[in-house]
Amino acid sequence: MRSNKLEKNENNILSVDDIADQLSINRESAKVTTTRYVKQGWLIRLKKNFYITPDKFKALKENDFFYLANNLQVPSYISLTSALSYYNISTQQLQGVIESIALKRTKTVRVKETEFKFILIKKDLYDGFTLQDSFFIAFPEKALADAVYLTSLGKYNCDFNAIDFSKLNRTKVDKYIKNTNRRTKLFWSNLCKLYKI
Repeated sequence: MRSNKLEKNENNILSVDDIADQLSINRESAKVTTTRYVKQGWLIRLKKNFYITPDKFKALKENDFFYLANNLQVPSYISLTSALSYYNISTQQLQGVIESIALKRTKTVRVKETEFKFILIKKDLYDGFTLQDSFFIAFPEKALADAVYLTSLGKYNCDFNAIDFSKLNRTKVDKYIKNTNRRTKLFWSNLCKLYKI
């Protein structure tokens, strides 16, 4: 069966060109085939021109989900509670939710039972992340700074009680907060007093 050939591809994410190569058909035929395979449940559409097989999606690990998030909206980086949990700084576990900071738009992409949430941030605050393995993720202090900034604006709800502030460098957090606004700075100052950071 042609759909089985797609399982053998070493890539998790398949483009129309990948599918054309794998099935030895031309690009136009591959477009028609992907539409049919999605309807039959043999492929999952991630976004325009990008697909994954159901079995490969089920087998994804945390790092794979992060890589997938980066590709669902470009540019973006993993941040907020998703990053803080990854670094074992927050005990809050988000089941079926991957959070990212984005430069284009705020949106949620639902793939099966997983929600990929992208929150827009100002261009001059889009920094403080690194390429780790195959995905972009905020540094721990930037993940917290993003959470502080967005929570202070009422655009996010971070559970600060779940955070182990002793694992973070306050000076680095201060550096990121300094680039925000008065409201965020005051919010951070109050947090520092409350949690004796």
